[in-house]
Amino acid sequence: MSENKLDVKKTLKNNTMVIVLVAVMLLFQVLILATGHGSLFAPANITNIIRQNAYVAILATGMLLCILTGGNIDLSVGSVVALVGALAGVLVVNLHMPLVLAIILCLLMGILIGAFHGFFIAYIHIPPFITTLAGMLLWRGVATIILDGKPIAPFPAKYLKLFESFVAKENMSEMPLFILTMAIAVICCIIFVVAEIRKRAAKIRKGYTVDSKASFIIKLVLLSAVILLLGQFLARDRGIPVVLILLAVIIAVYAYFTQNTVPGRYLYAIGGNEKAAKLSGVNTDNVMFFAYTNMGFLSAVAALVCVARFNSAQPTAGNSYEMDAIASCFIGGASAYGGTGTVAGAVIGAIFMGVLNNGMSILGVDMNWQRAVKGMVLLLAVIFDVVSKNKKSKK
Repeated sequence: MSENKLDVKKTLKNNTMVIVLVAVMLLFQVLILATGHGSLFAPANITNIIRQNAYVAILATGMLLCILTGGNIDLSVGSVVALVGALAGVLVVNLHMPLVLAIILCLLMGILIGAFHGFFIAYIHIPPFITTLAGMLLWRGVATIILDGKPIAPFPAKYLKLFESFVAKENMSEMPLFILTMAIAVICCIIFVVAEIRKRAAKIRKGYTVDSKASFIIKLVLLSAVILLLGQFLARDRGIPVVLILLAVIIAVYAYFTQNTVPGRYLYAIGGNEKAAKLSGVNTDNVMFFAYTNMGFLSAVAALVCVARFNSAQPTAGNSYEMDAIASCFIGGASAYGGTGTVAGAVIGAIFMGVLNNGMSILGVDMNWQRAVKGMVLLLAVIFDVVSKNKKSKK
């Protein structure tokens, strides 16, 4: 009985943020219904939360890799989004360049900017805060120069279709749309369950400690239920957004990279103890260079998504995006000291931020109060991390 209690306690502790997210969503639902502003769980609103906050999850995934290296952050991501968006506007709208070539050039620009930051951080050993602060000012200025202070719009329909369309055809009737969307959701559940079972089996073969069967089954059932619930919300609206598929691919790739590859584990090793990692043979400079180059790449991906979302390239695009990404990581369980955090946690943090923004907007909360609330949430997340670290160190 005591073992079961400990197992349940451990499971609840490992899923604290998920429980908090569900509680906040239910709280907003009650408040929204009580004030007669509609419903947080309206299918169209669920779709909007995904589309409006896809960029946050993409940036948070990249930011996590930087934070893992020792609590380092990248302050330039919002400005990089603005610059790459400006480049996309010039290439796609003004020069009518083929979409594939324009997208490749935009991604290369993001990689080059990330490599620029990574070079000074990893090899010249300038602190990441200073390097990316300079980048924040530099790339914002370049974006404004490229756009001459004016937005570029509209983007061609072919470009918008790449990021703003849905899997189902526009003229598909309700029932076929519902069946198609739910079929995809069921397939995703099966893939998830099979992957988790194989992962657990591999851990057992290698002698690692795993959760009890009961806890494991509960986890599979709950997460599968979440996938199916999300699927039915989307099925009742317009189906699965293309940007959600892009997001799922990014999350899956980076989750596998950080948890199951040697270079991914190097990020955790550096954050845990950089000197020990270096003495163990890890090329810490190369790992830092990769983390910031990758951040530039994902910033470019987020930029392509954003210009499609707004159907314009604007010099003010990306304002405070770095704050949303950083907050998502810390809220999702990343440590302010580095070495701790997961891609799944960062994404949950991004969803939390999205629900917070959406819920307060529906309730008509003033923008200044929204900033204050988000600031307090971030502070509480970091305080929780610091207090937890201090308790562990005293044991």
